[in-house]
Amino acid sequence: MSRPSRVRDKWREKRWYTMVAPSAFGNVEIGGTPAANPKYLVGRKVETTLYAISGDFNQIHIKLYFQVNEVKGDKAYTHFAGHDFTRDYLRSLIRRGSSRIDGIFNITTKDDYMIRIYAIAFPVRRAKTTQQSAIREIMEKVITRRAKRLNFDAFIQECVLGKMGSDIYNKAKAIFPLRKSEIRKSKLLAQPTA
Repeated sequence: MSRPSRVRDKWREKRWYTMVAPSAFGNVEIGGTPAANPKYLVGRKVETTLYAISGDFNQIHIKLYFQVNEVKGDKAYTHFAGHDFTRDYLRSLIRRGSSRIDGIFNITTKDDYMIRIYAIAFPVRRAKTTQQSAIREIMEKVITRRAKRLNFDAFIQECVLGKMGSDIYNKAKAIFPLRKSEIRKSKLLAQPTA
């Protein structure tokens, strides 16, 4: 009877790499991941919350997505791939007898990054279709103007940290009273080719 060959333990061959957030998020460590070869890490996505980076509990509902683009030593450096709100937070914003105004826009930043932006606004009560369209136009104007002026890192910070949402709120409330306005989601579509 032949002896069974020893099974290779693939876990023992793997090394742990520390994932690092991009400079726009302070180059903080956002987790660890194992890999047998560093080249397998490039393209790998990681999800975290803004709370895990900032320590501010008020930002726990914001999910951030990063993608590994470079490995140096035992560190895997990432770039921003998008953000999103948690489902329960979005659900908490919806009120009966009120509208929900969504706007989806593809924009290009000053440094040629293409991003899809999902803006959302919640009026105090139900808004007419014409008022909703006017608010959507304001969303688009604010977002595209910002994109033309700002580079990718600064633009993303304004989206995620709420500055852009509050600017939309301040301009749109002249058309119809709003409860809240935010950039609920973003997604990186394309990076400039070097």
